[in-house]
Amino acid sequence: MTKSLAAAGTPARPRAAAGRAAHPIRRLLLWRVPLGVLSVVLVGVLTYLATRVLPGDAASAILGQFATPEALASLREELGLDQPLVPGLLSWFGDFVTGQFGTSLATRGPVTDVVLPRLENSAVLILIVALVSTVIGVVGGVMAANRRDGIFDSSASLVALVASALPEFVVGVFVIFVFSVGFLDWFPAVSIIPPEDRIWDEPIKLVLPALTLVIVTAPYMFRMVRAAMIEALTSDYAEVARLKGASTARLLFRHALPNATAPAVQVLGLNLLYLAGGIVLVETVFQYPGIGLALASAVQTRDVPVLQFIVVLLAIFFVTLNILTDLLVLLSTPRRRAPR
Repeated sequence: MTKSLAAAGTPARPRAAAGRAAHPIRRLLLWRVPLGVLSVVLVGVLTYLATRVLPGDAASAILGQFATPEALASLREELGLDQPLVPGLLSWFGDFVTGQFGTSLATRGPVTDVVLPRLENSAVLILIVALVSTVIGVVGGVMAANRRDGIFDSSASLVALVASALPEFVVGVFVIFVFSVGFLDWFPAVSIIPPEDRIWDEPIKLVLPALTLVIVTAPYMFRMVRAAMIEALTSDYAEVARLKGASTARLLFRHALPNATAPAVQVLGLNLLYLAGGIVLVETVFQYPGIGLALASAVQTRDVPVLQFIVVLLAIFFVTLNILTDLLVLLSTPRRRAPR
């Protein structure tokens, strides 16, 4: 009897193991995390090679044509340009993995002292923009879907279409003209602060950069939520809920909005990815002391260690956010997160 039970239970183990291996979340992580690490490594390789194999000498470009041979040799040694290509790449990767990010050529201080305060300022700006644009997009999308083809829906859709077609710097210049130097004089046109301060010490200088990015990103959330809500409100289960006498609020927020969660999460992730890149232009327009302005300054001053650190840091941010976005979409879609 015991042998028969054991024999009967033997095939169940492979099936259970296969079920665990086939779980969508586990499969996503096992597939995406190694690819993400590989992507970051490739970005690091390309970033390092850009300072080695592109035409011209990085040390000569940094110090200028009147630099002495001793100064050039010292800078090449500091940047690792005096090493062969492969050993230099491995040494650079080893230093990066162990937290040795080098010295800024502009300030002669650690790279982290230059980048991390700017990173904090950019994180504050991105979080504020993401929160405000998500609230505006979700609320506006729900209202437009509830009054489809009405005055609010038509006007809001037109405004969203126009705003999403405008480049960031155009919106930034328009915002400065309206709220700073043109019609109104409410906010400062630039966001310059002392290096030792943080942007939350002068929150008024956050307003115009945040407003610019909200104008650019909120239309995408609005249009996606509106489309998802209209699809949900025209579905069979929504019609059944109406026949059962469900109120408008219950129909919108209990039946339709949960089905718009996954598209909203996708758009939020795309907006955050866009902000990581588009923030460079906005920070340059407003001279906002964030990582985008630090990247632009590093390119202008040829501060190679700072440039390398920021590029790899942005690559890590992109990869991590992509994985988290796909994971949240999976978790917010019950039929996709169930094992198959």
